[in-house]
Amino acid sequence: MTLPLSVSSSAGSRRALTVLATLALLAGAAASPARATETGRVDNPYVDATAYVNPEWSARASAEPGGAAVADQPTAVWLDRIAAIEGTPGRMGLRAHLAAALAQGADLVQLTLYNLPGRDCDRRVSYGELAVGELDRYRTEFVDPIVAVLADPSYAGLRIVTVVEPNSLPNLVTHTWPRPAATAGCDQAMADGSYLAGIGYALSRLATVPNVYAYLDAGHHGRLGWSPDGARAAALLYQAATTAGSTPSAVHGFTVNVANYSVLREPYLDADDVVNGEPVRDTAWIAGNAYVDELPYARQLRQLLVSAGFSARVGMLVDTSRNGWGGPDRPVGPGPSTSAEEYVEAGRTDRRGYLGNWCNQVGAGLGVRPVAAPGVGIDAYAWIKPPGESDGTSDVLGANRPYEPMCDPTYRPHLFPSVTSGAMRNAPPVGEWFPAHFRQLVQNAWPPL
Repeated sequence: MTLPLSVSSSAGSRRALTVLATLALLAGAAASPARATETGRVDNPYVDATAYVNPEWSARASAEPGGAAVADQPTAVWLDRIAAIEGTPGRMGLRAHLAAALAQGADLVQLTLYNLPGRDCDRRVSYGELAVGELDRYRTEFVDPIVAVLADPSYAGLRIVTVVEPNSLPNLVTHTWPRPAATAGCDQAMADGSYLAGIGYALSRLATVPNVYAYLDAGHHGRLGWSPDGARAAALLYQAATTAGSTPSAVHGFTVNVANYSVLREPYLDADDVVNGEPVRDTAWIAGNAYVDELPYARQLRQLLVSAGFSARVGMLVDTSRNGWGGPDRPVGPGPSTSAEEYVEAGRTDRRGYLGNWCNQVGAGLGVRPVAAPGVGIDAYAWIKPPGESDGTSDVLGANRPYEPMCDPTYRPHLFPSVTSGAMRNAPPVGEWFPAHFRQLVQNAWPPL
Protein backbone atom coordinates (compact mmCIF):
# COMPACT_ATOMS: atom_id res chain seq x y z
CA MET A 1 0.00 0.00 0.00
CA THR A 2 1.35 3.46 -0.89
CA LEU A 3 0.84 6.05 1.82
CA PRO A 4 1.04 9.85 1.48
CA LEU A 5 4.56 10.97 2.29
CA SER A 6 3.26 13.52 4.76
CA VAL A 7 1.52 10.87 6.89
CA SER A 8 3.54 9.81 9.92
CA SER A 9 5.46 6.61 9.15
CA SER A 10 4.71 4.99 12.53
CA ALA A 11 0.97 5.23 11.92
CA GLY A 12 1.46 3.86 8.44
CA SER A 13 3.38 0.85 9.76
CA ARG A 14 0.67 0.11 12.32
CA ARG A 15 -1.99 0.39 9.64
CA ALA A 16 -0.13 -1.91 7.26
CA LEU A 17 0.15 -4.55 9.99
CA THR A 18 -3.53 -4.16 10.77
CA VAL A 19 -4.51 -4.63 7.13
CA LEU A 20 -2.40 -7.81 6.94
CA ALA A 21 -4.02 -9.11 10.13
CA THR A 22 -7.48 -8.31 8.79
CA LEU A 23 -6.77 -10.13 5.54
CA ALA A 24 -5.64 -13.16 7.54
CA LEU A 25 -8.87 -13.03 9.55
CA LEU A 26 -11.07 -12.83 6.48
CA ALA A 27 -9.15 -15.73 4.94
CA GLY A 28 -10.26 -17.82 7.92
CA ALA A 29 -8.03 -17.67 10.98
CA ALA A 30 -8.26 -20.86 13.03
CA ALA A 31 -10.18 -20.69 16.30
CA SER A 32 -8.71 -21.98 19.53
CA PRO A 33 -10.39 -25.00 21.11
CA ALA A 34 -12.96 -24.19 23.80
CA ARG A 35 -11.60 -24.49 27.34
CA ALA A 36 -13.59 -24.96 30.53
CA THR A 37 -13.29 -22.31 33.24
CA GLU A 38 -13.52 -22.71 36.99
CA THR A 39 -17.29 -22.10 36.77
CA GLY A 40 -17.79 -25.01 34.39
CA ARG A 41 -18.53 -22.67 31.49
CA VAL A 42 -16.21 -22.80 28.52
CA ASP A 43 -13.77 -19.94 28.08
CA ASN A 44 -15.33 -18.86 24.77
CA PRO A 45 -18.88 -20.09 24.11
CA TYR A 46 -18.60 -19.42 20.38
CA VAL A 47 -15.71 -21.81 19.77
CA ASP A 48 -16.75 -25.23 18.43
CA ALA A 49 -20.40 -24.15 18.55
CA THR A 50 -23.19 -24.25 16.00
CA ALA A 51 -25.16 -21.03 16.46
CA TYR A 52 -28.93 -20.82 16.19
CA VAL A 53 -30.44 -19.25 13.07
CA ASN A 54 -33.68 -17.44 13.92
CA PRO A 55 -36.20 -18.87 11.41
CA GLU A 56 -38.35 -15.73 11.56
CA TRP A 57 -35.45 -13.47 10.61
CA SER A 58 -34.19 -15.99 8.06
CA ALA A 59 -37.57 -16.08 6.29
CA ARG A 60 -37.71 -12.29 6.04
CA ALA A 61 -34.13 -12.12 4.76
CA SER A 62 -34.74 -14.87 2.18
CA ALA A 63 -37.73 -13.00 0.80
CA GLU A 64 -35.57 -10.00 -0.17
CA PRO A 65 -33.43 -9.78 -3.34
CA GLY A 66 -30.02 -11.23 -2.53
CA GLY A 67 -31.07 -12.06 1.02
CA ALA A 68 -30.72 -15.81 0.56
CA ALA A 69 -26.94 -15.34 0.64
CA VAL A 70 -27.06 -14.46 4.35
CA ALA A 71 -30.33 -16.02 5.50
CA ASP A 72 -28.37 -18.83 7.16
CA GLN A 73 -26.46 -16.45 9.46
CA PRO A 74 -27.13 -16.54 13.23
CA THR A 75 -28.63 -13.41 14.78
CA ALA A 76 -29.61 -12.53 18.34
CA VAL A 77 -33.20 -12.75 19.55
CA TRP A 78 -34.24 -9.51 21.26
CA LEU A 79 -36.42 -9.69 24.38
CA ASP A 80 -37.45 -6.05 24.53
CA ARG A 81 -40.73 -6.29 26.42
CA ILE A 82 -42.45 -8.64 28.82
CA ALA A 83 -44.78 -10.05 26.17
CA ALA A 84 -41.80 -11.16 24.06
CA ILE A 85 -41.04 -13.90 26.59
CA GLU A 86 -44.24 -15.80 25.80
CA GLY A 87 -44.41 -14.54 22.22
CA THR A 88 -46.66 -12.09 20.43
CA PRO A 89 -48.80 -12.42 17.29
CA GLY A 90 -46.40 -13.25 14.48
CA ARG A 91 -43.39 -13.57 16.79
CA MET A 92 -42.03 -16.66 18.55
CA GLY A 93 -41.57 -16.67 22.31
CA LEU A 94 -38.42 -17.64 24.21
CA ARG A 95 -39.31 -21.32 24.63
CA ALA A 96 -40.19 -21.58 20.95
CA HIS A 97 -36.78 -20.21 20.00
CA LEU A 98 -34.94 -22.57 22.33
CA ALA A 99 -36.93 -25.53 21.03
CA ALA A 100 -36.18 -24.46 17.45
CA ALA A 101 -32.47 -24.30 18.32
CA LEU A 102 -32.57 -27.88 19.55
CA ALA A 103 -34.44 -28.95 16.42
CA GLN A 104 -31.76 -27.30 14.26
CA GLY A 105 -29.01 -29.15 16.10
CA ALA A 106 -27.62 -25.82 17.30
CA ASP A 107 -25.81 -25.59 20.62
CA LEU A 108 -25.50 -21.80 20.97
CA VAL A 109 -28.33 -19.25 21.22
CA GLN A 110 -27.88 -15.48 21.42
CA LEU A 111 -30.37 -13.37 23.38
CA THR A 112 -30.55 -9.64 24.06
CA LEU A 113 -32.29 -8.41 27.23
CA TYR A 114 -33.51 -4.87 26.61
CA ASN A 115 -36.26 -3.68 28.93
CA LEU A 116 -34.81 -1.64 31.80
CA PRO A 117 -37.19 0.80 33.53
CA GLY A 118 -36.76 4.19 31.85
CA ARG A 119 -34.87 2.56 28.97
CA ASP A 120 -33.35 4.84 26.30
CA CYS A 121 -32.80 7.60 28.83
CA ASP A 122 -30.84 9.60 26.25
CA ARG A 123 -33.86 10.02 23.99
CA ARG A 124 -36.71 12.50 24.17
CA VAL A 125 -39.22 9.69 24.62
CA SER A 126 -38.29 6.17 25.68
CA TYR A 127 -39.24 3.23 23.49
CA GLY A 128 -39.40 1.05 26.61
CA GLU A 129 -42.54 -0.27 28.25
CA LEU A 130 -41.41 0.11 31.87
CA ALA A 131 -41.33 3.54 33.47
CA VAL A 132 -38.84 4.76 36.02
CA GLY A 133 -39.92 3.35 39.37
CA GLU A 134 -41.03 -0.01 37.97
CA LEU A 135 -37.91 -1.89 39.01
CA ASP A 136 -39.96 -4.55 40.82
CA ARG A 137 -41.83 -5.31 37.59
CA TYR A 138 -38.53 -5.60 35.76
CA ARG A 139 -37.31 -8.14 38.31
CA THR A 140 -40.45 -10.23 38.73
CA GLU A 141 -42.16 -9.95 35.33
CA PHE A 142 -39.13 -9.78 33.03
CA VAL A 143 -35.88 -11.14 34.50
CA ASP A 144 -37.31 -13.90 36.70
CA PRO A 145 -39.50 -15.47 33.95
CA ILE A 146 -36.59 -15.41 31.51
CA VAL A 147 -34.29 -17.12 34.00
CA ALA A 148 -36.97 -19.70 34.80
CA VAL A 149 -37.16 -20.65 31.11
CA LEU A 150 -33.38 -20.76 30.66
CA ALA A 151 -33.03 -22.97 33.74
CA ASP A 152 -35.28 -25.67 32.26
CA PRO A 153 -33.15 -28.85 32.07
CA SER A 154 -34.39 -29.35 28.51
CA TYR A 155 -32.04 -26.56 27.42
CA ALA A 156 -29.01 -27.53 29.50
CA GLY A 157 -27.10 -28.56 26.39
CA LEU A 158 -27.33 -25.09 24.87
CA ARG A 159 -24.78 -22.36 25.45
CA ILE A 160 -26.97 -19.31 25.95
CA VAL A 161 -25.24 -15.96 25.36
CA THR A 162 -27.18 -13.07 26.89
CA VAL A 163 -26.37 -9.48 26.01
CA VAL A 164 -27.58 -7.51 29.02
CA GLU A 165 -29.27 -4.16 28.42
CA PRO A 166 -27.21 -2.63 25.59
CA ASN A 167 -26.64 1.13 25.47
CA SER A 168 -27.86 1.68 29.04
CA LEU A 169 -24.77 2.10 31.24
CA PRO A 170 -22.84 3.91 28.46
CA ASN A 171 -25.67 6.48 28.45
CA LEU A 172 -25.01 7.19 32.12
CA VAL A 173 -21.44 8.13 31.20
CA THR A 174 -22.31 10.45 28.34
CA HIS A 175 -25.79 11.78 29.14
CA THR A 176 -25.65 12.76 32.80
CA TRP A 177 -24.76 16.07 34.41
CA PRO A 178 -22.44 17.93 33.86
CA ARG A 179 -22.04 16.62 30.30
CA PRO A 180 -23.44 18.89 27.54
CA ALA A 181 -25.64 16.04 26.27
CA ALA A 182 -27.17 15.35 29.70
CA THR A 183 -30.86 14.46 29.76
CA ALA A 184 -33.36 14.47 32.60
CA GLY A 185 -34.04 10.77 32.04
CA CYS A 186 -30.40 9.73 32.39
CA ASP A 187 -29.88 12.03 35.36
CA GLN A 188 -32.83 10.36 37.06
CA ALA A 189 -31.61 6.85 36.21
CA MET A 190 -28.20 7.71 37.69
CA ALA A 191 -29.68 9.33 40.79
CA ASP A 192 -32.11 6.55 41.69
CA GLY A 193 -29.74 3.72 40.77
CA SER A 194 -32.37 1.89 38.72
CA TYR A 195 -30.01 0.97 35.88
CA LEU A 196 -27.37 -0.33 38.25
CA ALA A 197 -29.88 -2.23 40.38
CA GLY A 198 -31.71 -3.68 37.40
CA ILE A 199 -28.57 -4.84 35.62
CA GLY A 200 -27.02 -6.16 38.83
CA TYR A 201 -30.17 -8.17 39.53
CA ALA A 202 -30.24 -9.57 35.99
CA LEU A 203 -26.58 -10.60 36.24
CA SER A 204 -27.05 -12.26 39.62
CA ARG A 205 -30.03 -14.28 38.42
CA LEU A 206 -28.50 -15.26 35.09
CA ALA A 207 -25.39 -16.48 36.92
CA THR A 208 -27.49 -19.19 38.60
CA VAL A 209 -27.90 -20.97 35.25
CA PRO A 210 -24.62 -22.74 34.48
CA ASN A 211 -25.01 -22.73 30.69
CA VAL A 212 -25.76 -18.97 30.47
CA TYR A 213 -22.98 -16.57 29.44
CA ALA A 214 -23.75 -12.94 30.33
CA TYR A 215 -22.14 -10.11 28.37
CA LEU A 216 -22.45 -6.50 29.53
CA ASP A 217 -22.60 -3.75 26.95
CA ALA A 218 -19.72 -1.28 26.73
CA GLY A 219 -20.95 1.12 24.04
CA HIS A 220 -18.75 1.91 21.05
CA HIS A 221 -15.84 4.16 20.22
CA GLY A 222 -18.15 6.90 18.95
CA ARG A 223 -19.71 7.12 22.40
CA LEU A 224 -16.90 6.36 24.85
CA GLY A 225 -13.75 6.97 22.82
CA TRP A 226 -12.96 10.33 24.38
CA SER A 227 -10.61 10.41 27.36
CA PRO A 228 -11.37 9.69 30.18
CA ASP A 229 -14.76 8.17 29.26
CA GLY A 230 -13.35 4.66 28.89
CA ALA A 231 -12.12 4.57 32.48
CA ARG A 232 -15.41 6.03 33.72
CA ALA A 233 -17.35 3.38 31.81
CA ALA A 234 -15.17 0.58 33.19
CA ALA A 235 -15.78 1.81 36.74
CA LEU A 236 -19.54 2.04 36.17
CA LEU A 237 -19.70 -1.43 34.62
CA TYR A 238 -17.83 -2.82 37.63
CA GLN A 239 -20.25 -1.04 39.95
CA ALA A 240 -23.19 -2.67 38.17
CA ALA A 241 -21.50 -6.07 38.41
CA THR A 242 -21.22 -5.67 42.19
CA THR A 243 -24.78 -4.44 42.80
CA ALA A 244 -27.97 -6.29 43.81
CA GLY A 245 -26.21 -9.56 44.61
CA SER A 246 -24.06 -9.72 41.49
CA THR A 247 -20.32 -10.32 41.48
CA PRO A 248 -17.78 -9.68 38.71
CA SER A 249 -17.68 -13.43 38.01
CA ALA A 250 -21.27 -13.13 36.73
CA VAL A 251 -19.92 -11.22 33.71
CA HIS A 252 -18.44 -13.51 31.09
CA GLY A 253 -17.58 -10.68 28.72
CA PHE A 254 -18.57 -7.41 27.10
CA THR A 255 -20.14 -6.22 23.86
CA VAL A 256 -19.30 -3.24 21.70
CA ASN A 257 -20.95 -1.65 18.66
CA VAL A 258 -24.34 -3.24 19.39
CA ALA A 259 -26.87 -1.98 16.82
CA ASN A 260 -24.26 0.54 15.68
CA TYR A 261 -22.34 1.17 12.47
CA SER A 262 -18.69 1.69 13.46
CA VAL A 263 -16.20 -0.13 11.23
CA LEU A 264 -13.89 -2.78 12.63
CA ARG A 265 -10.79 -1.12 11.19
CA GLU A 266 -10.26 1.88 8.96
CA PRO A 267 -7.81 0.55 6.35
CA TYR A 268 -6.58 3.98 5.20
CA LEU A 269 -6.77 6.01 8.39
CA ASP A 270 -5.35 5.87 11.91
CA ALA A 271 -6.18 8.05 14.89
CA ASP A 272 -2.49 8.91 15.31
CA ASP A 273 -1.92 10.04 11.73
CA VAL A 274 -0.44 13.48 11.14
CA VAL A 275 -0.92 15.17 7.75
CA ASN A 276 1.14 18.24 6.87
CA GLY A 277 1.74 18.83 10.55
CA GLU A 278 -1.98 18.54 11.39
CA PRO A 279 -3.11 15.69 13.68
CA VAL A 280 -6.11 14.00 12.12
CA ARG A 281 -7.57 13.71 15.63
CA ASP A 282 -8.31 17.45 15.43
CA THR A 283 -10.51 17.12 12.34
CA ALA A 284 -14.26 17.63 12.47
CA TRP A 285 -15.05 13.95 11.90
CA ILE A 286 -12.79 12.56 14.64
CA ALA A 287 -13.28 15.56 16.96
CA GLY A 288 -10.65 14.56 19.49
CA ASN A 289 -11.68 10.90 19.75
CA ALA A 290 -8.84 8.51 20.58
CA TYR A 291 -10.14 6.02 17.98
CA VAL A 292 -11.42 5.95 14.42
CA ASP A 293 -12.62 2.35 14.48
CA GLU A 294 -13.92 -0.35 16.79
CA LEU A 295 -11.26 -3.02 17.26
CA PRO A 296 -8.65 -0.78 18.91
CA TYR A 297 -11.41 0.57 21.17
CA ALA A 298 -12.55 -2.93 22.14
CA ARG A 299 -9.04 -4.07 22.97
CA GLN A 300 -8.10 -0.99 24.98
CA LEU A 301 -11.41 -1.04 26.85
CA ARG A 302 -10.86 -4.69 27.71
CA GLN A 303 -7.62 -3.72 29.42
CA LEU A 304 -9.43 -1.00 31.38
CA LEU A 305 -12.13 -3.46 32.43
CA VAL A 306 -9.56 -5.95 33.70
CA SER A 307 -7.83 -3.13 35.58
CA ALA A 308 -11.20 -2.17 37.11
CA GLY A 309 -11.52 -5.64 38.65
CA PHE A 310 -12.96 -7.98 36.02
CA SER A 311 -11.33 -11.32 35.23
CA ALA A 312 -8.41 -11.31 32.82
CA ARG A 313 -10.33 -13.99 30.90
CA VAL A 314 -13.23 -11.76 29.86
CA GLY A 315 -13.82 -11.68 26.13
CA MET A 316 -15.33 -9.09 23.81
CA LEU A 317 -18.15 -9.46 21.29
CA VAL A 318 -18.22 -7.00 18.40
CA ASP A 319 -21.49 -6.48 16.54
CA THR A 320 -20.61 -6.49 12.84
CA SER A 321 -24.16 -6.80 11.50
CA ARG A 322 -24.25 -3.38 9.80
CA ASN A 323 -20.73 -1.94 9.78
CA GLY A 324 -19.44 -3.10 6.39
CA TRP A 325 -19.74 0.19 4.44
CA GLY A 326 -19.03 -1.38 1.06
CA GLY A 327 -20.57 -0.28 -2.20
CA PRO A 328 -19.49 2.41 -4.67
CA ASP A 329 -18.65 5.01 -2.03
CA ARG A 330 -16.08 2.85 -0.25
CA PRO A 331 -12.58 4.37 -0.57
CA VAL A 332 -9.93 2.37 -2.39
CA GLY A 333 -6.95 4.17 -0.92
CA PRO A 334 -5.82 6.93 1.45
CA GLY A 335 -7.18 10.44 1.08
CA PRO A 336 -5.05 13.28 -0.30
CA SER A 337 -2.28 14.65 1.89
CA THR A 338 -3.16 18.27 1.11
CA SER A 339 -4.84 18.71 4.50
CA ALA A 340 -5.93 16.62 7.46
CA GLU A 341 -9.61 17.34 6.74
CA GLU A 342 -9.36 16.20 3.11
CA TYR A 343 -7.29 13.17 4.13
CA VAL A 344 -9.94 12.04 6.61
CA GLU A 345 -13.01 12.82 4.50
CA ALA A 346 -11.72 11.02 1.41
CA GLY A 347 -10.09 8.10 3.19
CA ARG A 348 -12.61 7.00 5.83
CA THR A 349 -14.84 4.00 5.10
CA ASP A 350 -17.42 4.94 7.73
CA ARG A 351 -19.45 7.38 5.62
CA ARG A 352 -21.75 8.79 8.29
CA GLY A 353 -21.93 12.56 8.36
CA TYR A 354 -21.60 12.54 12.14
CA LEU A 355 -20.10 9.79 14.28
CA GLY A 356 -23.14 9.86 16.58
CA ASN A 357 -25.62 9.04 13.78
CA TRP A 358 -27.21 5.67 14.59
CA CYS A 359 -30.65 5.33 12.98
CA ASN A 360 -31.19 3.35 9.73
CA GLN A 361 -28.07 4.79 8.14
CA VAL A 362 -27.94 5.58 4.43
CA GLY A 363 -25.01 3.82 2.73
CA ALA A 364 -24.39 1.20 5.42
CA GLY A 365 -23.70 -2.43 4.52
CA LEU A 366 -23.56 -5.84 6.13
CA GLY A 367 -20.29 -6.37 7.94
CA VAL A 368 -18.04 -9.37 8.50
CA ARG A 369 -20.14 -12.48 8.86
CA PRO A 370 -20.28 -14.03 12.33
CA VAL A 371 -17.06 -15.83 13.26
CA ALA A 372 -15.67 -17.22 16.50
CA ALA A 373 -12.38 -16.12 18.06
CA PRO A 374 -11.21 -13.76 15.30
CA GLY A 375 -8.41 -12.31 17.42
CA VAL A 376 -6.83 -12.11 20.85
CA GLY A 377 -9.37 -11.09 23.48
CA ILE A 378 -12.27 -11.14 20.99
CA ASP A 379 -14.74 -13.98 21.58
CA ALA A 380 -16.61 -13.39 18.33
CA TYR A 381 -17.84 -11.09 15.66
CA ALA A 382 -21.60 -11.51 15.98
CA TRP A 383 -24.77 -10.18 14.38
CA ILE A 384 -26.44 -9.00 17.57
CA LYS A 385 -28.71 -6.50 15.83
CA PRO A 386 -30.64 -8.47 13.20
CA PRO A 387 -30.01 -6.68 9.87
CA GLY A 388 -33.21 -5.34 8.39
CA GLU A 389 -34.94 -4.57 11.68
CA SER A 390 -35.62 -0.84 11.89
CA ASP A 391 -33.88 1.41 14.42
CA GLY A 392 -36.94 3.66 14.58
CA THR A 393 -39.58 5.40 12.49
CA SER A 394 -38.76 8.26 10.14
CA ASP A 395 -42.35 9.51 10.45
CA VAL A 396 -42.27 13.17 11.47
CA LEU A 397 -46.04 13.71 11.40
CA GLY A 398 -46.81 11.83 14.58
CA ALA A 399 -48.66 8.74 13.39
CA ASN A 400 -45.92 6.47 14.74
CA ARG A 401 -45.04 8.10 18.02
CA PRO A 402 -42.71 8.42 19.83
CA TYR A 403 -40.84 10.75 17.49
CA GLU A 404 -37.09 10.21 17.51
CA PRO A 405 -35.19 13.12 15.92
CA MET A 406 -32.20 10.96 14.93
CA CYS A 407 -34.52 8.84 12.77
CA ASP A 408 -35.82 11.94 10.97
CA PRO A 409 -33.86 12.30 7.69
CA THR A 410 -34.10 16.10 7.90
CA TYR A 411 -32.85 16.43 11.49
CA ARG A 412 -29.49 18.07 12.16
CA PRO A 413 -27.73 16.79 15.32
CA HIS A 414 -27.29 19.62 17.78
CA LEU A 415 -23.63 18.70 18.38
CA PHE A 416 -22.89 18.63 14.64
CA PRO A 417 -25.45 20.86 12.86
CA SER A 418 -23.63 20.99 9.53
CA VAL A 419 -24.96 17.52 8.58
CA THR A 420 -28.24 15.63 8.85
CA SER A 421 -29.01 12.44 10.77
CA GLY A 422 -28.22 10.20 7.79
CA ALA A 423 -31.39 8.19 8.41
CA MET A 424 -33.29 6.55 5.54
CA ARG A 425 -36.75 7.75 4.63
CA ASN A 426 -39.95 5.75 4.99
CA ALA A 427 -38.68 3.72 7.93
CA PRO A 428 -41.17 1.76 10.05
CA PRO A 429 -41.25 1.79 13.88
CA VAL A 430 -38.39 0.29 15.85
CA GLY A 431 -38.00 -3.47 15.51
CA GLU A 432 -40.23 -3.81 12.45
CA TRP A 433 -38.91 -5.15 9.15
CA PHE A 434 -37.48 -2.45 6.89
CA PRO A 435 -37.06 -3.99 3.40
CA ALA A 436 -35.33 -1.00 1.81
CA HIS A 437 -32.68 -0.87 4.51
CA PHE A 438 -32.03 -4.61 4.33
CA ARG A 439 -31.63 -4.44 0.55
CA GLN A 440 -29.13 -1.61 0.93
CA LEU A 441 -27.21 -3.59 3.56
CA VAL A 442 -26.97 -6.52 1.14
CA GLN A 443 -25.85 -4.34 -1.76
CA ASN A 444 -23.19 -2.60 0.33
CA ALA A 445 -21.94 -5.68 2.20
CA TRP A 446 -18.24 -5.77 3.01
CA PRO A 447 -16.73 -8.21 2.46
CA PRO A 448 -19.02 -8.48 -0.59
CA LEU A 449 -21.45 -11.37 -0.73
